[in-house]
Amino acid sequence: MRSKLPHMTNPLSRRGFLQRSTIGAAGLAAASLHPPQLAAQAASKDDLNGVSKALPITSTIAEWVVNLKPEAVPATVKKEVIRSIVNSVGVTVGGSSDEAVTAAIRALGPYSGPPKAALFGRPGRLDPLNAALVNGIASHVLDYDDTELNTIIHPAGVVASALFALAADHPISGPEFIHAFVLGTEIECRLGNAIYPSHYDLGWHITATCGVFGAAAACGRVLGLSTQQMVWALGTAAVQAGGLKVVFGSMGKSFQVGRAAQNGLLSALLAKQNFTSSDVPLEGTDGYFYAAARHHDDAQLTAHLGERYEISTNTYKPFPCGIVIHPAIDAAIQLNKQLHLNPDDIASVELRANPLILSLTGKQTPRTGLEGKFSAYHSVAIALIRGQVGLAEYTDPAVADPTVIALRSKVHIATDPAVRSDEVYVTLKDRSGKTYEKHVDHAIGSLQRPMTDADLETKFLALAQAILPQPQAKALLAMCWNLESHKDVAAIPIAGAR
Repeated sequence: MRSKLPHMTNPLSRRGFLQRSTIGAAGLAAASLHPPQLAAQAASKDDLNGVSKALPITSTIAEWVVNLKPEAVPATVKKEVIRSIVNSVGVTVGGSSDEAVTAAIRALGPYSGPPKAALFGRPGRLDPLNAALVNGIASHVLDYDDTELNTIIHPAGVVASALFALAADHPISGPEFIHAFVLGTEIECRLGNAIYPSHYDLGWHITATCGVFGAAAACGRVLGLSTQQMVWALGTAAVQAGGLKVVFGSMGKSFQVGRAAQNGLLSALLAKQNFTSSDVPLEGTDGYFYAAARHHDDAQLTAHLGERYEISTNTYKPFPCGIVIHPAIDAAIQLNKQLHLNPDDIASVELRANPLILSLTGKQTPRTGLEGKFSAYHSVAIALIRGQVGLAEYTDPAVADPTVIALRSKVHIATDPAVRSDEVYVTLKDRSGKTYEKHVDHAIGSLQRPMTDADLETKFLALAQAILPQPQAKALLAMCWNLESHKDVAAIPIAGAR
């Protein structure tokens, strides 16, 4: 049931924002699949694919994670897992050279345990727990990862980083990895649905806070936890679920994702040794639901569990920045190719977009490349100037470029709640007074204009070949596409190391 405490409704709620859009609608493709009145305590065996009736919420999802058979997962879901891994490994290798990753390795190296686990894009190894942290940081530092559009959780990085680290010490076959990944991302995203938008509106970074539960569930399945142990793993994850939006634009954002991977793995390892926790860490009177959000809908965790899978509607970023800017970037790139204007000839750029473009990416004067990823003003200006937006457009020099700074001062944003999340209206006026308009109905990378397998390959190779020799990058890509055939997935991070 939905539980509420007195609170002020945030007019810029991301749930409301996404529900106005067809992206959000597609993420909630069948609203009837999430009936708010369906509580786990009233769920039937049919609803939960054989899970016992009247279990508490945590026990219900724990039993499902422990007992769901791989053959129950549709082939289309497994295909999307492989696409998710191709994208995740590509962005992890691409992010491996970032200063945040280098700083983390310098800090952790002297204190790491036995060096068993390979690091994507890096020489040397760390112990599995610290490898989960470092690879998790690398997976998110570029803001180029996947996105579950219902809550804008980035599901793959946390779960995959934890599983690859565990594989260094506990052999995991390709099919086992895929099944554990399905289970972990399902718990992660369903929990996000249960506490969103209240949780996010309170300042929490939902990818990190929910991701730790997904990593614990995925690793717990690989380790063969019992239902009781899985409950404990989720309870230990609950007390480690952290991450704040206030650090967006700094290294702290990606650290939270790495920490969630590390903490999720730790939670599963502890539970395997019968390290106890609460039996009701989510729904208990002082449990996570009540500590993390002013209101929640616990039915989101159990409604039609095993009948639909959140990973099926995963999407992939074509631009390495906050996803709410993507429609505006799309429009700006189209105008660049259409008009070929000199930046000095542009008098003004007017955007009409959903209010969240300012709530999430409203930095008008970014000082660093990281801050630029959360600036719609910078993103639109540099897209108009360069006709492309990739990693090079979010460096410190790009943000400090005088031409970009001059043009971003001419960018003005008006918000309109009627504009969908994947939509934008742009009006450009040149110095002669001539006006050009561009309406992007669905941004590239949305569910209506998804990235194809070929697009993902192009993205992967562009990222990986900047770090690894071309033959190695291509071999790594092939290993990811052939994930299901691997006898031991530990070979993948080894193949992706320098």
